[in-house]
Amino acid sequence: MTRYRTPKLGAYSALAAAGLLAALLFGKPAAVVLAIPFALVAMLGLALAAEPALNVEVRLDRDRILVGEEAVLEVRVTALMPTTGLEVTPRLADSVVVAGGALPRQEALGTGEERCIEMRITARSWGSYDAGSVLLRARDGFGLFLFERLVVSTLQLRVYPRPESVRALLAPRDTQANAGNTVARDKGDGIEFADIRRFEPGDHARHVNWRVSARRGELHVNQHHPERNTDVVIFIDTFAEVGMGRRTTLDLAVRAAASLAHSYLRTRDRVGLIAFGGVVRWVGPGVGMIQLYRLMDSLLDTRVVSSYAWKGIDVIPRGSLPAKALLLALSPLLDPRTIAALLDVRGRGFDVAVVELDPLAMVPSRGDERGEMAYRLWGLERDAMRARLQVAGIPVAGWNDERPLEAVLEEVRSSRRSARALV
Repeated sequence: MTRYRTPKLGAYSALAAAGLLAALLFGKPAAVVLAIPFALVAMLGLALAAEPALNVEVRLDRDRILVGEEAVLEVRVTALMPTTGLEVTPRLADSVVVAGGALPRQEALGTGEERCIEMRITARSWGSYDAGSVLLRARDGFGLFLFERLVVSTLQLRVYPRPESVRALLAPRDTQANAGNTVARDKGDGIEFADIRRFEPGDHARHVNWRVSARRGELHVNQHHPERNTDVVIFIDTFAEVGMGRRTTLDLAVRAAASLAHSYLRTRDRVGLIAFGGVVRWVGPGVGMIQLYRLMDSLLDTRVVSSYAWKGIDVIPRGSLPAKALLLALSPLLDPRTIAALLDVRGRGFDVAVVELDPLAMVPSRGDERGEMAYRLWGLERDAMRARLQVAGIPVAGWNDERPLEAVLEEVRSSRRSARALV
């Protein structure tokens, strides 16, 4: 839809009307002569003004970037008639800006002339944004009319969280049957030394430990731990969030999930995703670059949805949480339904670990005596809740944006050693 604005036509019309009015009121015919040029310009502008005919194409050089990276937005305009004072302004979300902050400049195009305008855009935060809408402004030959046209396109720019460097991942207690990078507790063909035993028919000669065999007078072979892959399911709590603006527990959860998915997939493990909240969403475990894009696209759609319905772990499809999988939960532990679901999964024999997205770091104390007391009571309540999870054999470690994620995973690993085994 095109809108018309007449910033200068109104001024010329007002001057012409003022001259005619002065001639009538003061009986000065000369005032009419002064008003005639302004009236002629206004009439000529009305007669010759025509809406500019433009063909517009909007493209992105890539539709997926990381936070802080740049994409090139290309607007190709072809004039079907002479056009002057053309301005092209992208209509972007608040989190997406033009790199360098360049302002639109005026262009003049002849009939059939084409102009390609390129702008580098970047995003301050993760999300899925509309990047294909542009506002076109053009003027008529006399500069009396300003035509505005909004071109709406369906181009989507997906901005992924920038993953943190995680070198030491949390290894599940049990591995799967396929080859991978995780050392299994079972004994078989592998590189990691496990034990020495007597030679049995069928053993390979390359496994014989000749030094031990010579000392004991009979053949002995080395045993090793095989390298297997693991199943990791990232569990995101979407019942509630704490924080202000973009600094929220949900933002922490999405950033941590992106880093963990990237790191686990790089080690050839299978990774899945469960968003457990008012709306339950999941991505089944998989491997490879395609799976990484599936997980990232699902993370961009993660939102907190309020719901008062009680949800148990039974609402999660069985295939999204395979046997022997590690359920790595990212949660502020604010909703009892999340805690009940984690205890239920642990009770069914799954390996569960929790990265607590610390809400205390997001909500400062009120400062007065009652506020300090309420803050301490809230902290004691959360300590009791963590102890309940530890007793059930679920290790817990707190994380906020002031700590590296790798340090939190090491704390979970240490907490796992002290967590009571489930009987």
